[in-house]
Amino acid sequence: MDVLREHLRSMTRMQLIRMLVASRPDLTAYRDLEAVYWISLKSLARRYLELNDEIGELDLIIKAIVEELAPDLVTRNSIGHNGAAQLLLTAGDNPERLKSEASFAALCGVTPVPASSGKTIRHRLNRGGDRAANSALHLIAIGRLRTDEKTRAYVARRIAEGQSKLEVIRIMKRYIAREVDGVIIRRYREVNASRFAA
Repeated sequence: MDVLREHLRSMTRMQLIRMLVASRPDLTAYRDLEAVYWISLKSLARRYLELNDEIGELDLIIKAIVEELAPDLVTRNSIGHNGAAQLLLTAGDNPERLKSEASFAALCGVTPVPASSGKTIRHRLNRGGDRAANSALHLIAIGRLRTDEKTRAYVARRIAEGQSKLEVIRIMKRYIAREVDGVIIRRYREVNASRFAA
């Protein structure tokens, strides 16, 4: 088994998948442990390719839907099609139920929760709301932290003021939720205006 592991470990992922799919293990040698491993690995590799193709197709559908519903959303820094799709799903088909950007932030679980004690005034991460939307906002915040100079300068300044990096990311997520809510509501109004005009 160690020889098999070492042989497979030296390959890239796609080399490994292609080699496993092309392999021809003896299906009648089910009593031989190595043959059983090869049969299992081939089955897993074929399933990997099928799922990979399915993911590609679904990504194209998601991209088309997001481009139609909220094309301005993906033009924003670090907001990809999957993140935008999740935020649109969270907002739902009824943005009128979102009375303000604060209600959208609460829905995403990025509203500040007081965690002060005595002389210290601070807030903690909100554990409520839609966790998938919260995750999408987190990925956007991390993306901006890596790619945007203004964001890096802002984070450095807030950390120098004594806040932790987690607190600053919480603040950034709230800001991004405000920005996303504005785009979604504006797009909702444009779509409704065009429906009424037609």
